[in-house]
Amino acid sequence: MRCLYCNCTESRVIDSRSADDDRTIRRRRECIGCGRRFTTYETIEVAPILVVKSDGTRQAFDKGKIVSGVIKACEKRPIPIEKVDELAENISKRVYNSMEQEISSKKIGEMVMEELKKLDEVAYVRYASVYRSFKDIASFMAELQSMLEKKESENKE
Repeated sequence: MRCLYCNCTESRVIDSRSADDDRTIRRRRECIGCGRRFTTYETIEVAPILVVKSDGTRQAFDKGKIVSGVIKACEKRPIPIEKVDELAENISKRVYNSMEQEISSKKIGEMVMEELKKLDEVAYVRYASVYRSFKDIASFMAELQSMLEKKESENKE
């Protein structure tokens, strides 16, 4: 690490602390050459993951888009923002742990619906109605019927 003041490449670490939710390490350093102190931050370098949209275009993965979509689906529902953030974080981890450099938006949408179904059924139906582009009331009812059948089979077990 090069000193900001004298360009010396030798420094010693005085103090290390985690920052930003344990994703960054803050290091307080002292230059061996001039004795002045400065702070550095170490973060994990993450390879960008591209999302392949249905029209074939690609854009960088953005957890914020998941959060905003889920917030819309959860509007006027008794769901704390912490749960929404946790859902988005879980999906983000799954995306990065997939070890793929590209992931389809459909796959991400399926992950969101899977997590939303566990969180809140009404929010799930709202999200699914937009995501799956229900053409008419029949397709909407088919999804609801599928949910009811799954719930009944779970209750019998």
